[in-house]
Amino acid sequence: MNTIPDTIDLRPATSPYSSRNMVKPVNFYYLNRDVKSVSVIGDFNNWNPLTNPMRRREDGWWFAEVPLTRGHHHYLFLVDGEERLDPRANGTVEVKPFTKVGVIAVG
Repeated sequence: MNTIPDTIDLRPATSPYSSRNMVKPVNFYYLNRDVKSVSVIGDFNNWNPLTNPMRRREDGWWFAEVPLTRGHHHYLFLVDGEERLDPRANGTVEVKPFTKVGVIAVG
């Protein structure tokens, strides 16, 4: 005996293999030879400066590889304890408690 459901769920099935759940390594760079510490803080790490510290390279650039999911993410650099925008960000937005933060698009 066939039964027809009263409602049909047309939402796409969520799969652990969905492209929305995929993580992509994203490289962040910051140039300043005269500072002691740089971290990437953002909505992807709850703005925690301890989560993604950057490493200084010999050429003076600071570097961190951060795994990010697909979408737009807000972030800043924390440079010796001070918030700095990334001049190479895809754009900026206002996000409380910060005045402006950078935006990066991950596809």
